[in-house]
Amino acid sequence: MTYIEAITTAVTVFPIIAFIITIPFILHQYHKYGSINKFRVLIIYSFILYLISIYFLVILPLPSIEQVSNMTGKTTQLIPFSFINDIINNTSFKINDLSSYIPTITAPVVYTMLFNVLMTIPFGMYLRYYYKFNLKKVFFFSFLLSLFFELTQLSGLYGIYPRAYRLFDVDDLITNTLGGVIGYFIMGIVDNFLPTRDEIDEDSIEDAKIVSGFRRLTIFIFDNFIYLFIATILTLFTNFKHTFLIIFIIYYVIIPTIFNGKTIMSGFLNVRLSFPKFKIIKLFLRTLFIYLYYFIIPINILLILIFITNKINITSTISLIIYLVYIAFLIIFYISNIIILLKNKTMFYDKLFKVEYINTIKKEIEE
Repeated sequence: MTYIEAITTAVTVFPIIAFIITIPFILHQYHKYGSINKFRVLIIYSFILYLISIYFLVILPLPSIEQVSNMTGKTTQLIPFSFINDIINNTSFKINDLSSYIPTITAPVVYTMLFNVLMTIPFGMYLRYYYKFNLKKVFFFSFLLSLFFELTQLSGLYGIYPRAYRLFDVDDLITNTLGGVIGYFIMGIVDNFLPTRDEIDEDSIEDAKIVSGFRRLTIFIFDNFIYLFIATILTLFTNFKHTFLIIFIIYYVIIPTIFNGKTIMSGFLNVRLSFPKFKIIKLFLRTLFIYLYYFIIPINILLILIFITNKINITSTISLIIYLVYIAFLIIFYISNIIILLKNKTMFYDKLFKVEYINTIKKEIEE
């Protein structure tokens, strides 16, 4: 029941952790590879779920502070391989008696030891396969992982409890480390049937040659965030009426002109805009058009609707219906544009201004 509880808790917490790391993960993938490889996503997120699961297996179930305060047992076991004596003293195991094998394996002292080995086998497999660790590194990091778990227990869950509520056992360090090493050798067989890390990287770089719609959308969102953040801060501190316009020109026209078609975010994600001619003019006109198309016109239409409904004195119910219909239209409008971008990787205004998104990551990786 303890194992089921721990895994259930891990599965429940995982979406929260996944949500927190998704944006940094996306930015890192686009910055380093220029694309997001689905198989890499599966590896990274499954590894995170695995780590969360074994962590909860170590700390759960949590006792009450009162229960821990009343504990009087020892908190450490520092004699290596004491589990061998425990097996001899607490089981009926006889090497020449096959009938004693199953009762021995099902004895708590044995299946706990075996579980500690099994628990870190995937850890060694992940380290060898994706992170390309050699045997020494797998051994070292498996030991560190086990030491982290044991210190977590010894510290009373980082001081939450007045004392350790589980035993710091040196045998756990041995069995956990052994599990990581076993995982290393198992992966030596399994990875023959999987794409190598280098192949995953090569596929990612190849996919990045064409700038994806999602990569463009990521640039658009974060560029707007940076622009609005800077403009808002400066407006609050300077009270200058035209701060947003000035920062708009600096951010979307001057900076890309100086840095060969790159804004702050597109530069970070290794993308630049390419114009055949009249670069600075087209940069300004294209960016202005995008803001008119996505923000200024939709907002002003809403303001006009509010003005008209107030002028003609229609009922509040009808006004509300008009506003809701328009908001529904806006939602459909934005979703449709996102779908078109993700599907076609280009928009009509790209053709209008003859702009092209150029991937720059290949040269950086080759260097």
